[in-house]
Amino acid sequence: MTTPTTQAQKTLYEKDFYLWLQTTAELLKNQRLDQIDWENLIEEIESMGRSERKEIKSRLIILLEHLLKLSYWESEKEYNSRGWRNTIIEQRRQIELTLEDSPSLKTVLSESFLDCYQKARMDTIQKTQLSSNLLPSEPPFTLTEVLNPQYFPQSLQM
Repeated sequence: MTTPTTQAQKTLYEKDFYLWLQTTAELLKNQRLDQIDWENLIEEIESMGRSERKEIKSRLIILLEHLLKLSYWESEKEYNSRGWRNTIIEQRRQIELTLEDSPSLKTVLSESFLDCYQKARMDTIQKTQLSSNLLPSEPPFTLTEVLNPQYFPQSLQM
């Protein structure tokens, strides 16, 4: 593979991202560091980190939303609880797989749990049209419970 100069690498980044990735990987393997497009490489690595954070938080929000539905949406529980449980199981699995690859993201879950709960609560209220008084403003379950594959809440409605 012919390796371009740094300026050519920057142009390649704009014109053919996949080829830029392949070329950059090849340059790194061959330790041709003087030809690396460092600016875009750093940007891509930072972007990957942001993407991982966003992904795990998004999965936590979906998981919390379905736990809330299972706990509080009594009128739909009979018809939808199986689907909600399936979604809970799948989101837990995806979070677990992500944490296997990137254990440091567990900190992101801890730090963002309350914010994710608030987002899940608002989404649940909007999607179900349940009264905002019905869903607690503070999480009715802990992060440990939320991530526990054996945990499925009983009805928490008052």
